[in-house]
Amino acid sequence: MRKQNGRFAWLHWLWISLVVLVIDQITKQAITASFQYGESKYIFPWFNLVLAHNSGAAFSFLASASGWQREFFIVLTSIISCVLLWMLKSNSTNRMLSIALALVLGGAFGNLYDRVQYGYVIDFVQWHVAGYYWPAFNVADSAICLGAALLILDSFRTPAPAPTHPPSKEVG
Repeated sequence: MRKQNGRFAWLHWLWISLVVLVIDQITKQAITASFQYGESKYIFPWFNLVLAHNSGAAFSFLASASGWQREFFIVLTSIISCVLLWMLKSNSTNRMLSIALALVLGGAFGNLYDRVQYGYVIDFVQWHVAGYYWPAFNVADSAICLGAALLILDSFRTPAPAPTHPPSKEVG
């Protein structure tokens, strides 16, 4: 990406978020149009496509709560997204951090859209081995996990030293 200067330069990172959001919603709509709720299709010995609805958080945390979790997760995701936007604006010159934040934002927006629109998140990717199944997930979840991994990796990097300017030579 080319370097941008100015007050709104950080906005160019949001293209990543938009791409994640669009791919997430297209894949969810394709699965919803092709599968009945709970239907699973064997693809490989370790991979299925399945239409699942998650009214909870990661790994279906709080999915069996009485319904209050929908509004809670909408508000929580909205607050976290605002913080991530502020972080992106404040750190837009850090390429890895900006990519990480944009990925997490795109995933958060994808799942937030589902929660607002349907009351649950649409999941469809299912890994399994030897009879053990990983909870179903989606493109948004994958972007959030990749972004989180990049955030962790970025936290171990040594920041680049501030550019120094050689002393000016006075002509005299």
